[in-house]
Amino acid sequence: MWTRRELKERAKNVLRGNYWKAFLISLVILIAGGEGGGGSSVGGNSGRNNGYGGYGSFFYGMDYEQIIAMVLLTLAGAFILILFILALRVFLGYPLEVGGRRYFVQSAQYFDNRGCFRFAFDGRHYLAIVGSMFLKGLQNFLWFLLFIIPGIVKAYAYSMVPYILADNPNIGARKAIRLSNQMTYGYKFDMFILDLSFIGWKLLGLLALVIGVLFVQPYVDATKAELYLVLRKNALDKGICTYDDLMLYEPQQEGNNY
Repeated sequence: MWTRRELKERAKNVLRGNYWKAFLISLVILIAGGEGGGGSSVGGNSGRNNGYGGYGSFFYGMDYEQIIAMVLLTLAGAFILILFILALRVFLGYPLEVGGRRYFVQSAQYFDNRGCFRFAFDGRHYLAIVGSMFLKGLQNFLWFLLFIIPGIVKAYAYSMVPYILADNPNIGARKAIRLSNQMTYGYKFDMFILDLSFIGWKLLGLLALVIGVLFVQPYVDATKAELYLVLRKNALDKGICTYDDLMLYEPQQEGNNY
């Protein structure tokens, strides 16, 4: 069993003397969409629909065919923009996220943490990472379509997939998702509480001109890496997965792979 305090203390120890590099890695993960940020919504203008302002002035002088064509062009442009953003997330964001997670996992074990992004974009790993992360994202999206609560539960169930791929990109999408499910079984509520425990720090970050939230993120990412190492060790001890599955060296009697 793990406690939030233990995970956070280990994370703090890892970040000592290494904070600014971790900050840059966390920033890359955020830009890549690794924290699942929500999209912004644009509210409609309640201005009057007349010939002098609002939507009426925009369409003034157009016939119905021109209006329909304008609407279709706008929808087509929005669709292309969405596809472009999704493509960036899939083909660039996913490898960046996995590379970032590998950095924090390596750092938590005091291993060499250089070249983690290069590792994710390596030809042997890249397509496997993209495919596995895409399937994970698709399944999570489908759960959210059912209802919000099941989607949140599954988000926690699948949350270890990037870390598993950071260990072994070629483990296979279905196996990575299944292993993440097994690793997090019985711990999802504890993981939820762990996330809640950072709210105070993030509120302080918001007060610091909003950008203060960015400076809290390395602490969050380092703690999540510590959590993965605990869940990974549990899975190895219980025989849920093998060291070969995660491309790890099996420790000697006095060794400790984690």
